[in-house]
Amino acid sequence: MKPDTRSFYAQAVQRTIEHIASNLDEALDLDTLARDACLSPFHFHRMFRGMVGETPLELIRRLRMERAAWTLRTPDRPITEIAFDAGYETHEAFTRAFRASYSTSPSAFKTRAHPRIELAAPCGVHFDPSGRVPPFIPRDTGGRAMDVEITEMPELRVGTVRHIGPYNQIPQAFGRLNAIAVNAGLFRHPGAAMIAIYYDDPETTPQDRLRSDAAIAVADHVSLPDGLGERRISGGRYARATHVGPYETLVDAWARFLCEWLPASGNRIGGGEMYEIYRNDPTTIPRNELRTDLYISLS
Repeated sequence: MKPDTRSFYAQAVQRTIEHIASNLDEALDLDTLARDACLSPFHFHRMFRGMVGETPLELIRRLRMERAAWTLRTPDRPITEIAFDAGYETHEAFTRAFRASYSTSPSAFKTRAHPRIELAAPCGVHFDPSGRVPPFIPRDTGGRAMDVEITEMPELRVGTVRHIGPYNQIPQAFGRLNAIAVNAGLFRHPGAAMIAIYYDDPETTPQDRLRSDAAIAVADHVSLPDGLGERRISGGRYARATHVGPYETLVDAWARFLCEWLPASGNRIGGGEMYEIYRNDPTTIPRNELRTDLYISLS
């Protein structure tokens, strides 16, 4: 696609995204969206999904669900009212859809200390209560634009706390891990680092069955306290991408890394793990400057 043609489509898609994100309570009229983009409904739908990674309907459903998750943090809003705002006619239908996205009920989500609101979106557009709509990341360029290095990684010994459910909810496990690690003085040892390990493919595994570990790297001579499991992260050949920004957008970086960079690279996934290492301290570093290294095992 020529750059000027691509720019035309990208601008049309951006206007559509901004319209959808700014009018979440309106019913979608695909014919009107297509006409505003100067395309037939058929070509508009294909072009939009190809560049965004979601159809307009999938986009509005996800943004409404993220808005619902955000609103659940407001204690005086009834869940039934939030369900109606999200486009569901019954509390039960909303609860089923919410559980499919966040692997917990809306009422249980309310009690989480550090809930992650953002659902995976390669385009990088999420619900923002301020109304801001960022420029979207075109799906067919995000992977190639990633700065990825192929490197040899050593085997790592880690202490773990298991998490079952959507990967973006792993902060619950990290809260338990941090309490144990601080009490045991694990952070005082050289080489201690916080790591998340992912074992299942979210494209093929139900959200409520996804397995991951919140982990801390520990040397072989360090005793692990009660409450932590022990495992080894395989050494070997890995692809590494560095994400700079809030942890909430890691799901988007992983989506581009796995769905775009990997197929375009000619590499194949190896037998090791997928994991991320957090390179600085979120309690002292601004959110937009947080650095996280993402690793994919290669064959």
